[in-house]
Amino acid sequence: MQRRVNALQRKVSSAKATVRKRANCIGILSSKEHKGGMKARSEGKGKTPPAESFHKLIAYQIYQDDSAPIRSAPRERRWMEDADKKFPYRCLPLVIANQYGWEILSTHHIRATWDGTSKPKGLCLENLQGDGPLHCHSHFGEGVLTFQIPFLFKTPDGWNLMVRGPTNSSKDGIAALDGIIETDWAHSTFTMNWRFTRACTVEFAIGEPICLFFPIQRGVLEMFRGEFRMLEADREFKNKFREWSVSRYRFLSGLEEGKPEVVAQGWQKDYMQAAKDKKPLAHPFANETSCTGQKRRDSNHDDSANT
Repeated sequence: MQRRVNALQRKVSSAKATVRKRANCIGILSSKEHKGGMKARSEGKGKTPPAESFHKLIAYQIYQDDSAPIRSAPRERRWMEDADKKFPYRCLPLVIANQYGWEILSTHHIRATWDGTSKPKGLCLENLQGDGPLHCHSHFGEGVLTFQIPFLFKTPDGWNLMVRGPTNSSKDGIAALDGIIETDWAHSTFTMNWRFTRACTVEFAIGEPICLFFPIQRGVLEMFRGEFRMLEADREFKNKFREWSVSRYRFLSGLEEGKPEVVAQGWQKDYMQAAKDKKPLAHPFANETSCTGQKRRDSNHDDSANT
């Protein structure tokens, strides 16, 4: 048993040593700086990982005068900001998911109206504001609003792009559709599509996220085999769960009974002990020239528009 534990510890140590991966040139892949929790970022400040440890995520701009801002997915969400005492930020899984990937922002303020019919003409678009080509149209019908992406993405062999709407950011009347693109070999662009949930009118503002993307390794899902077990089969895991369960019950009971020390605590923070860093998980996209130390283009990491 001890040999198995030691072997597992060696594997974990090896994985931690290689987990920091990001891209150079036009795109930079998320580095997943979670060694010992999110605080590992501060410990690694000023240190540049070796270039061979990076993965490249390249966004080729197809036309000189046709682009769109790309930013690291932010931690903030408007509904979370507006909540009482901003309590949703206490949920670490929610906050991590918010930041997982990059967002492409709308270059125009558009108004879209769907009449509930299936033909493409049943969806009408108005360009309220914005310069340059309009990347939005009705193509498929069935209440589907299509955004053309002005980039051709390239990932390393064996890596796809997961493409979807901004995480934990719902929009009344319309829902983003998910897609997985094999960007390691595909030489064609993809579209980001939203489908109306009812006949209505929606608007997308300039700077509003229309698309979120992040890399996923192809074939990983097929490597897993789901298995049911009783918790009794793992005593150590069971004991840890029981300890947490008892602690949770005592805390909730203390809140209901109005115990001063529990009320003063407000909420249990064990899960948040390493989550003080508010930096984005994904590194900002950069111009190719910035890899050699030149200035990054400001428009590709603009934080002015929050979801």
